[in-house]
Amino acid sequence: MDNHAAEVPLKGGQGWQAIRLGPEDFKNARGDSLQDFRGIKELRLIDRETLRLRRPDATRPVGRVWKGEAPAFRSLQWIAEDISYLHPGIAHTQTAIALVKARIAAKQEPWFSSFKKLRDSKHADLDWKPKPHVHVERGPYNNPNIGSSDFSQDASAAYMHALLWTLTDNAACARKAAQIIDAWSTTLQSISNHDARLLVGMEGYNFCNAAELLKHTWNGWAQDNQNQFELMLRGVFYPVIKDFYPSANGNWDAAMLQTMLAMGVYLEDRSMFDRATDYYLNGKGNGAVRNYFKTSGQCQETGRDQGHTQMGLDYLANACEVAWSQGVDLYSAFENRLLKGFEYTAKYNLGFDVPYEPYRSYQGRYHYKSISDKSRGNLRPMYEKVLNHYQNRAGTGTPFTKQAVTKLRKDSYQLNRRPRSVSAADTLMFAGQPDRRVNSPLDATPQAKLPRP
Repeated sequence: MDNHAAEVPLKGGQGWQAIRLGPEDFKNARGDSLQDFRGIKELRLIDRETLRLRRPDATRPVGRVWKGEAPAFRSLQWIAEDISYLHPGIAHTQTAIALVKARIAAKQEPWFSSFKKLRDSKHADLDWKPKPHVHVERGPYNNPNIGSSDFSQDASAAYMHALLWTLTDNAACARKAAQIIDAWSTTLQSISNHDARLLVGMEGYNFCNAAELLKHTWNGWAQDNQNQFELMLRGVFYPVIKDFYPSANGNWDAAMLQTMLAMGVYLEDRSMFDRATDYYLNGKGNGAVRNYFKTSGQCQETGRDQGHTQMGLDYLANACEVAWSQGVDLYSAFENRLLKGFEYTAKYNLGFDVPYEPYRSYQGRYHYKSISDKSRGNLRPMYEKVLNHYQNRAGTGTPFTKQAVTKLRKDSYQLNRRPRSVSAADTLMFAGQPDRRVNSPLDATPQAKLPRP
């Protein structure tokens, strides 16, 4: 079939329809690439090969969703709109869990040592007691702190107990994770104040990961409690983060992206998942991938400090890993822009010089004139999953990311040091993982590649 987009008929009904393009179908008659069509509100780039178009009615052709000249994409093929989800499929899949369990049983390194750190963490203590609040407030820089720290600590504890359950088959860990989640979902009514979006973005991800593991690997979590958790996600978490925070430093958007994607998977809410992927690729704010990183890899927050820079990188990598587990490739967007950010940041924090351009953020709110050496050299445990993806899956060179991983393993980062995210189990769960995209739930067809933007 060799049709122009304007000639492909639409099937009936409202909503989104996915299409698959062949390897030569990424330019229109003028030679414009897909990413030149930034003004199209009715188009969503799901990954670097798949588009979704809003179907206006039963008769209008595809081409009419564009304004002006219809892009002459050829060989459009409709694919099923009903999309299955892989569960568990946020940070960890069943395949990955089984592989890590086998490595632990064989006492293979570095996994066995990483497992012992996780097991011995204070957040993995079976005597952990949740401290839920009805109303949580987090002001600027966590002042006031009304339940904010308790929310954060319990999110980490829930995740670590759920993960330990999957790795040890100790049902006490599963019960503890469920106890923590249930305590919050039956109590919490609101999260407010200036940093509410940041808090939900940072910690909602851990809650979602814990719940995802329980729901799909343990039969002891009551359905009523699962329903209550869903109500918390939809009624408390999502309203706080759904519009992101474009003018804030980019780690805010990045945090919200990871949690929105995680929620989309847990809830099997495609519109939520799409909203996050669209913002990652096309958002106007500082946390969208092209805004957070220059082509050199310099980050929007490189001139602020290295701690916040690495936080933003960590959250965006988490977002990419969630998408990858569901068959969507955000890692490769814009010529591996995420990797460029990791390589640049790792290089600088390993003591090497890097180029720097004065950076003015979205809407001009922040202007960092020079690179910051604040927290330089304090590497966060976040590089392992990125090394695994680009080196092991994509076969791409990662010299400085690899050096950062080597240093972190040697320095033995302690999990009790504010285990804010899934990065607390970075080496344990992400070192040497296989390619999870084969026979992915979204599309098992071999993928074409989008031309360079």
